[in-house]
Amino acid sequence: MFIGEYSHNIDKKGRIIIPSKFRDELGETFIMTKGLDNCLFIYPQSEWDILVEKLKTLPITRKDARAFVRFFFSGACECDLDKQGRILVPANLRKHAKLEKETIVIGVSGRVEIWDKTSWDNYNDDEDLSYESIAEKMAELGI
Repeated sequence: MFIGEYSHNIDKKGRIIIPSKFRDELGETFIMTKGLDNCLFIYPQSEWDILVEKLKTLPITRKDARAFVRFFFSGACECDLDKQGRILVPANLRKHAKLEKETIVIGVSGRVEIWDKTSWDNYNDDEDLSYESIAEKMAELGI
């Protein structure tokens, strides 16, 4: 399970360090794709395979389902760690997540997310996303 928040810089070549606590669980090869809220999602191959099977069940007759699958898969790429524990973030994904220098890498249970630091700070400052209001909504879902 991925947990925690880590600050790292993306270098001029578009490489970012994956926290050492995440590397073993991600494995040798893993998948990075466009995430929601203008971040990037990283999945270990096992989690990616589960997600792919779920997405295959979406009806292609629904425009929103087709759009989501296109969005999700068109940005996906396989990643390998270099000897320093870094990955290369392709230009299209850096653009999607507005990654320039300062980034935040967070663990979110079965996936890792990469955020631009300013975007992460803005996300956390959003009054609609207060811990209390989120907790109320989760209670409605039975959590």
